[in-house]
Amino acid sequence: MSIATPWFPRGDYLARVARVQAALREAGQDALLAFLPESVTWLTGYFTRAYGTFQFAIIPASGEPVLVARDVEAYYLDATCVFSGRALWTDSDVPVEVGIQAIRAALGDRPRVAVEMSAWVLNAARFLAIQAALPGAVLEDAGTLVSRMRLIKSPREIDYQRLAARAAEAGMRAGIESAVEGATEREMAAEICAAMIRAGSDLPGPGVLSSGERAFHLHGGYSDRVLARGDVVQLECTPNVRHYHARFMRPMKVGAATDEDHRVVEQLVQIQDSAIAAVAPGVPAAVPDGIYRDGVLSAGLRDTYTNKTFYSVGLLLQPNGGEPLEAAPGSDWTFQPGMVFHTYVLARGFGMSETIAITETGVERLTSFPRQLFVT
Repeated sequence: MSIATPWFPRGDYLARVARVQAALREAGQDALLAFLPESVTWLTGYFTRAYGTFQFAIIPASGEPVLVARDVEAYYLDATCVFSGRALWTDSDVPVEVGIQAIRAALGDRPRVAVEMSAWVLNAARFLAIQAALPGAVLEDAGTLVSRMRLIKSPREIDYQRLAARAAEAGMRAGIESAVEGATEREMAAEICAAMIRAGSDLPGPGVLSSGERAFHLHGGYSDRVLARGDVVQLECTPNVRHYHARFMRPMKVGAATDEDHRVVEQLVQIQDSAIAAVAPGVPAAVPDGIYRDGVLSAGLRDTYTNKTFYSVGLLLQPNGGEPLEAAPGSDWTFQPGMVFHTYVLARGFGMSETIAITETGVERLTSFPRQLFVT
């Protein structure tokens, strides 16, 4: 399937739009203005790499959506969007004015509208311009209306994540093979990215890649640093297929590892295996989250454990790195079939993680790679 075709059957998009429209009618709202790029793509199929430009979807409470986009994206609208309504702006237009005209044409001057106000594409200036141009409209925050619906993936969506998991594994193999004394992080990244692209990833990643001192601090990116014997290397492969993500981490040492290094990683594996084994439909997120925290703290691997332990992943377009569902102290949600999570544990520079899908009876590990400390 080409990326310039709809990623799912038209019926899938019709069903997604129908769910949103039912929620709008229940709330007494006339439409949703979907500004999050993920919302636009998930609801209409429309995808372009230029999703950062001013574009959005008008989802009426009844009838078909209307897409507002730049005119040079017409090819991708025709190729990927399953709905025909559109309003296009050119580079000589004021884009937000074209968007306002489209809203007025579709909804009139006095609609009650849900707006994805937290969307990064909808900046303050654009929102204020829409508000000023439609003084009779009632603009209400849509919150996570669409994002919540996206938390439960369809089997077709999880199929894409399985493919992404295979690309992640290819990247990890390349990372382990290239993490040798004298190599640079940049050379590692080149091998990892090439392997993931060849294995089907739409973007290269690699995600977290750092060594030495930076390996002890999350979210390090690759640099020109030269790997030295005894270095910890922290690697997370984050590929995606049709921008559906899967990811995982494995710990590495360059050239040599101590017995203590192996002991720490073995403890992390045991803690994570216990946490994942506790996950099933209906189980509160606090249960496996507590297993992670209690396990790490009772083993003396960290003095505090403040970071989340699970976060939802699926259709993600940069800069978004996760969906709005996380497990941390105080979380009061439960696992449900069709949810997909990246779940991780970190201590002393070593990271171990998996992408898991919640099934009707338990868990499917989408990522499948040896769980150990790799001495390269």
